[in-house]
Parts: sequence; structure tokens; C-alpha cells
Amino acid sequence: MLLTKFDPFKQFKELEKNFYNYPSNEGVNGFVPVVNTRESENSYHIDVDLPGIKKEDISVDVDKNVLTISGERKTREEVKEEDYYKVETSFGKFSRSFTIPENTDIENINAKSNDGVLEEEERKDKQ
Repeated sequence: MLLTKFDPFKQFKELEKNFYNYPSNEGVNGFVPVVNTRESENSYHIDVDLPGIKKEDISVDVDKNVLTISGERKTREEVKEEDYYKVETSFGKFSRSFTIPENTDIENINAKSNDGVLEEEERKDKQ
């Protein structure tokens, strides 16, 4: 016989866990791209997953040692069949900002978009 221990606070714990967890990448809050950051010997790297977003819809700006990557995702999937018609539209603006370290050469920041991933590189100053 298998016994299951009753926990009267289980639902409250799950509610609290869901309340404090960050929302998924999509939904009411819009699109939040996944970001990976890393540091190499000569530079800092930021990789942003932007599936389905065109290069023209991405903006990379630097203002007062803050790097901001922003843009808008607009997709529309349309299916026409003999007995039905379906349209799914997904859109959302996004913006992610990063403080640039002091030892960065701000004049030589490089960014390129390839296969849905924006790769940004900040060279370190040679001191």
C-alpha cells in the first residue's frame, strides 16, 4: 500500500513559487530574449537569441557606458486549407541593457546577426 503524506500548504508553496518565478520568454509581458555573456582574454561577449527577428529590426546603441540592444519581433503564420483558415501572429518589442566595464574600448564595439543570434563583442582597452 502506497501512502502519500498530506501537505496542507502544498498549494500555497506552489503559488508562491509561481509568483516569484520570472515569466517565460513570451506572453503578456512581450518577448524577452535569452542572453549569454562571457569574457575572454581580450574582450567581453554578449550573445542574444533572437529567433525570427530580421537584422533590420535590431538596434544596438551605446549611451554613457550603457549598451542597449533593442528591437521588435513581428511574425505571422498563415495556413489556408480547403475547410479552414488559420492565422497566428506574434509580436513584441524588447530591450536589454548592459553596463559596459570601464576597461572597454567603446569606439570598437562590434555586433553581427547570424542565424537568429546577435553576437556583440566589446574589446578591452590595452593598458
